[in-house]
Amino acid sequence: MFVITGATGFIGSVLAQVLEETYDVPIVAVDTFGKGDKWKNLAKRNIAEVVAPEALMPFLQKNGHNVHAVLHMGAISSTTETDVDKLMADNVQYTKDLIHWSLETGKRIIYASSASTYGNGEHGYDDREDMAYLNKLQPMNPYGFSKHMIDKYIIQMPKRPQGWVGLKFFNVYGPNEYHKGRQASVIKGAYEQISETGKMRLFRSHRDGIADGEQMRDFVYVKDIARVVVWLLDNPQVAGLFNLGTGQACTFKDLTVAVFKAMGKRTNIEYIDMPVDIRNHYQYFTEANMDKLLGTMHNLGAKPFTFTSLEDGVADYVKNHLMAEDPYL
Repeated sequence: MFVITGATGFIGSVLAQVLEETYDVPIVAVDTFGKGDKWKNLAKRNIAEVVAPEALMPFLQKNGHNVHAVLHMGAISSTTETDVDKLMADNVQYTKDLIHWSLETGKRIIYASSASTYGNGEHGYDDREDMAYLNKLQPMNPYGFSKHMIDKYIIQMPKRPQGWVGLKFFNVYGPNEYHKGRQASVIKGAYEQISETGKMRLFRSHRDGIADGEQMRDFVYVKDIARVVVWLLDNPQVAGLFNLGTGQACTFKDLTVAVFKAMGKRTNIEYIDMPVDIRNHYQYFTEANMDKLLGTMHNLGAKPFTFTSLEDGVADYVKNHLMAEDPYL
């Protein structure tokens, strides 16, 4: 069986869909559903069992012999979360427990890290595993700090789990993120704003040398994330920290133009001041160095991996999901 934590969430539910289509293996969903519509993310899935997060370790102790891999996507994912103690419990200690279970049992763990571990990018976006480099990185928010703690923790372990993988996700977008509110991707926000007002608001730049709307991020389609995870599952000898973006940064302006185009509407952008509460820890540029992952794939004989372009990904998301009667995977 595959165990997916955060299975009702964005990336977790998309992984559940792709794994169900790819393997004849039961899927165990570890998560809570809450009072909203997150249940719809799994409504089409054939889930063998649903396990509450606090019940996962006892479940693994009893059923671990049947587990192929734990895909640990569950966490507090809000970049504006300020309760650091809660982040330490839910993001750090919980992940440590799973890492040690993986080490003790020989079962594989693939966990979600984040590009936010790189801070403002002054030391680059290289998925290196040496502590001298990792200690230079300074995350700009508590969420990034919690993810960085895990990356450093596993690198410093005297013995690491077999086939462990930490994936440093960059800016992921795509279907099944509908429950995320302000934490959803800019694509979803743009679609909703354009639908309601006919225009899209973007933050003005508050940094010299960067024009309004020219802030850049590495936007990666969630369906590509799932494709990479499937490849990792098919290659259990692969281990380490890996960036997972596209390797090609795009501007928020270009992204917005792509949304207008996908919706068949004329581009209409309005620039507004960035909120003060995020201004001091806002990333103006992210771009994954993908040499390590793509090089590993190449060395193991994989066909060249091509990431979905921003324009194609936005078009698929908007036309086949956001504008569809049933937007869920």
